[in-house]
Amino acid sequence: MPELSYAVLNSKKILEMSALGKHAVHLPDTATLNDRFHIASNTKAMTAFIIAKFVESGKLSWSSKFFDLFPEWKKESKAEYANITLKDLLSHRAGIHTLQGDSTDPEVPSFNGTKVEKRKAFGRFVLTIEPLKTDSLRPFIYSNAGYTLATLMLEKVANQSWEELVIKVFNEDLKWEVAFSWPENQKRKDTWGHSFEKGTLIPVPSNTDFRLDYTEPAGDLNMKIKDFAKFIQLNLEGLQGKNNYLKASTYSFLHNGLKNYAMGWYNVYENENEYSTHSGTVGTYYTTVQIDRKKGIGYIIFTNSFNNNTQQGVRLLMRRLKEVFQ
Repeated sequence: MPELSYAVLNSKKILEMSALGKHAVHLPDTATLNDRFHIASNTKAMTAFIIAKFVESGKLSWSSKFFDLFPEWKKESKAEYANITLKDLLSHRAGIHTLQGDSTDPEVPSFNGTKVEKRKAFGRFVLTIEPLKTDSLRPFIYSNAGYTLATLMLEKVANQSWEELVIKVFNEDLKWEVAFSWPENQKRKDTWGHSFEKGTLIPVPSNTDFRLDYTEPAGDLNMKIKDFAKFIQLNLEGLQGKNNYLKASTYSFLHNGLKNYAMGWYNVYENENEYSTHSGTVGTYYTTVQIDRKKGIGYIIFTNSFNNNTQQGVRLLMRRLKEVFQ
């Protein structure tokens, strides 16, 4: 791991936060707490957070049906999707194909237009794919594409793009500095993600032509750990019964509304403990967060590489942090 940032916090204060290492294996730049990391699938909790605000306002409900907002798409879509809801999409229970790059994946066409237009075309295509089946052994099927469909519902009622809503909620309302795609490392000093090829970490510049295409709302934000810590503190406050940007009851549903996976959060029970947790990577950064709901403590680890050693190092650090701050 060329660089690592971590934070331990409760709802009121930061218990410990530190940045270690270098921006990239080929640079002397020293890590700082102002460095940005691509948070990948930890974006899902933030997209669900935005949607939750619209649920509170009454413009959406968790039980809103997709085809009530897009009735013109229903005829060409698979009949099995007829009654999928916003809650189904955010909790990965709509049967939407994973489209994770497996050899069995259907080929996704290229779509033109604005980001919103591309998401719509992609969503329309996704609904023509045979759904995957959930059962007692597989109660949910993790799908980035499902978050695209949920975002289409959001954009429809908001009459704004997901990008505009990210800026409005996180940067304007909450005064953070959330950005899209990779951290910019060509025009200023900041983190480089690292791929892993033939046993070697390879620095990846931010101008590399690699994007998540049509599933940005599922995993394509970058931010400083200081701001992500504020996001986790809002969630901790809400889980402790306090209203803030969202109502406490909304946070309870986001984290604990469904077993196994709720709204952007894995819902884990182990050894009489309760955790909300999530990790994210697209192969060049690896970020993870755990919220101990009973003790009211959050643990965040950001790194700028991804391989088996990264994962093992993060697991060891997470274990140590829990020992120290239990």
